[in-house]
Amino acid sequence: MAKEKEKNPTNEKGPKYSAEDIYVLEGLEPVRKRPGMYIGSTGLDGLHHLVWEVFDNSRDEAMAGYANEVEVALLPGNIVRVADNGRGIPVEVHKKTKVSALETVMTTLHAGGKFGGESYKVSGGLHGVGVSVVNALSTWLKAEVHRDGGKYVQEYKIGKPQNKVKKVASSDKTGTIVSFSPDPDIFSDTKFNFQTIVDHLRQQAYLVKGLKIRIIDAREYKGKIDDAKVFWISDLSLLVPSYSFYFEGGLLSLVKHLNKHEDVLHENIFYVDKEYEGVGVEVALQYITDITGKEMGFANNIYTKEGGTHITGFRTALTRVLNDYAKKNNLIKKEANESLSGEDVREGLTVVVSVKLPEIQFEGQTKGKLGSTEARPAVDSVVSSALAEFLEEHPQDAKKIIERCILSQKARKAAKAARETVLRKGVLEGLTLPGKLADCSSKDAEESELYIVEGDSAGGSAKQGRDRRFQAILPLRGKILNVERARIDKMLSSKEIRALVVALGTAIADEFDISKARYHRIIIMTDADVDGAHIRTLLLTLFFRHFPEIIEKGYLYIAQPPLYRIQKGKIVKYAYTEDDKEKILKEMKVEASDDENKKLTGINIQRYKGLGEMNPDQLWETTMNPQNRLLWQVTVQDAQEADKVFDILMGTDVSSRKRFIQSHAKSVKNLDI
Repeated sequence: MAKEKEKNPTNEKGPKYSAEDIYVLEGLEPVRKRPGMYIGSTGLDGLHHLVWEVFDNSRDEAMAGYANEVEVALLPGNIVRVADNGRGIPVEVHKKTKVSALETVMTTLHAGGKFGGESYKVSGGLHGVGVSVVNALSTWLKAEVHRDGGKYVQEYKIGKPQNKVKKVASSDKTGTIVSFSPDPDIFSDTKFNFQTIVDHLRQQAYLVKGLKIRIIDAREYKGKIDDAKVFWISDLSLLVPSYSFYFEGGLLSLVKHLNKHEDVLHENIFYVDKEYEGVGVEVALQYITDITGKEMGFANNIYTKEGGTHITGFRTALTRVLNDYAKKNNLIKKEANESLSGEDVREGLTVVVSVKLPEIQFEGQTKGKLGSTEARPAVDSVVSSALAEFLEEHPQDAKKIIERCILSQKARKAAKAARETVLRKGVLEGLTLPGKLADCSSKDAEESELYIVEGDSAGGSAKQGRDRRFQAILPLRGKILNVERARIDKMLSSKEIRALVVALGTAIADEFDISKARYHRIIIMTDADVDGAHIRTLLLTLFFRHFPEIIEKGYLYIAQPPLYRIQKGKIVKYAYTEDDKEKILKEMKVEASDDENKKLTGINIQRYKGLGEMNPDQLWETTMNPQNRLLWQVTVQDAQEADKVFDILMGTDVSSRKRFIQSHAKSVKNLDI
C-alpha cells in the first residue's frame, strides 16, 4: 500500500471518494428513444460526442488533481478505450440503488459524483449523464476499475449489465478504463475520425496544465491486442499512429499554436489566469495582421461553440479597455465623440477564454452555450484589470493594436457604404436580379435550387438542361476573389460576388437575413480538375466567412459530375470515380485499359474534361436530375477544412505551403494542368 501511495500521491488529496458521493436523480430509458436530446445528433458529431463524454470524466479527475494521464485508443472491432490514472469509480454497494456504485453510474441517468458532496469542486457539468448515455447507445461497454488494491470489471449490452461487478484480480494501480462500441442501429455512421479526436484532445491538453494525453489508432493492427492484461495500451509498443500531448503554458501555448502560421501584429501575448469570487478565469489573446480572427470559449474545459456569458464579459471588457486607453493617449479624438465598436476591436483577434465554475449552467443538453450569470462579471473584472496593465507595460504593442482597430473602423464604414450600394442596386434592378442569372419560375424557396456553375459554356448547357420550374443557374466567369484576406468593401467590388449576393437574396454582414434566402439548395457545380477544385474552394471560403448560416442550415451542396461516360451498344453508364469505372467495366466483363482514349472491343469510354463537354441532356441526366445526381451536403467542418487548406496554399507562409505539398504529393493520382 505504501508503494501505491508513492506511485500515485494524488490519491491522498482532498476528501474521501466513496459510494456516498454518488447522487441519483432519475432513470435511463429515454436515451435510446431520443438520443439527439443527449448527444446532439446521431450523425458523426453525435458519434464523437460519445468519446468526449467518457474522456470528460477522466479529464475532470485531472482537473480535481487526482489524475495526470489519460489515454484514448481506437481498437479493432470499432472499440474505443479510454483510460485514466485517477481514483477509480467507487465499486461498493450504493445505499439507495442497492447495487454497486459503478453499476449505478453506468446505468442510471443523472447519477454521478458531481451532483453534490465535495468530490469535485469543478467539473464539466452533469457528467453522470454522459457515461450512462454512452452505455445506452453502445452495443457493448466494459468498465474496468482499479482501486483499493483490486481490479473490478462489469460488462453491459445496450446499457444493461451482463453480470455483477466483480473483483477479477489484485492491482497496485488506481484509475478507470471504459471501453465501448457504438450501436450501428443508432448512428448513421460508426467510423470514428482519428484526426477529429486528435484535434479535440490536443485542445484539451492545452486547457489542463500538466495533463498528459495519449491518442492511439490501432484499428488496423493485425496482431493480437489483449487489453485485459495491460493498463495502458501504449505499453504494448504497437507500431500504429499515435500522438502524445502535454503543455505547461495553458492558453498562452494554445494561442501560439493557433497563430503559428499567421503574421502576428505583436509578439507579446496577453495572458491572465486569476480567480474572481470563486470563478477561475484564464484568457490569452494576440492580434494578427489578417482580417479574420478566432474566438474560442470554454467552460470547465467544454468548448462552447455558441459562446455565452463568459464571451459576453470578455467582449465588454475588451471594447471598454481599448477605448479608454485610446482616448487617454489621444489615439482617437475625444471631441469627435467617436468610439471603437466591438466589431472594430475583434477584427484579426485570436483569443481563448476559459472559465472554471463550481456550479455550471449550459443552455441546451449538449452544452453549446454557457448560461451561468456569474461568469460575465468575473471575466469582465479580470480582463479589464489585467489588459489595462498589459497595455501600459507594452506601449508599442498597445499602439499597434489601437492603430489596427482604427483601421478596422474605417474599413467598417467603407464596407457599410459598399453593402448599402449593392443592396440598393439589387432592389432597384430586379426586384432586378443579375442579368446572367437564369432564375426558376417557382417562388417557393424550399423547393428552389440555385446552381453556381463554372464558366459560360457549362452555364449554357445547364440552362438548357435544367428543370426551369425549380432550378436556377448562375454562371461565374473565372475564379472569384479570394475573400480570405479581402475586406468586405473590396469583396463587393467584384462583379461576380455582387451577382451572387443579390441572387441569394439574404443580403450580407449586418443585413444578413437567412429567412430571405431565395433557394434552400445552393449547389456548387465545377469541373473535376484542379481549376474546378480551386474555384470550389474559393466559393466554400466565401460561404464559410460571410454566409455561415447557409451552411449551418444545410442549404449548401457540391454537385459531383461524372468522370466517364461508358457505352456498350445501347447501354450507357456514368462513372463518378475511378472505382466506379473499374466496377462498370468489370460488369461489362472488360478489363480497363491504361490508355483512356483507346476504344476497347465493343466499349466506348469518354473522359469528361469539363462540364462544358457534356450536352444539356447528359448534364441533366448525370448531375442535375434529382433522381440520379450525387450531391454532397457541405457541413461547417467541411468548410473549415477547405478554408484551412486554402489558407496554406494561398497564404504568405511559404514553409507551410512547402510542407503541405510535400506531404500530399504522393496521394495525387491524376493531375490536369
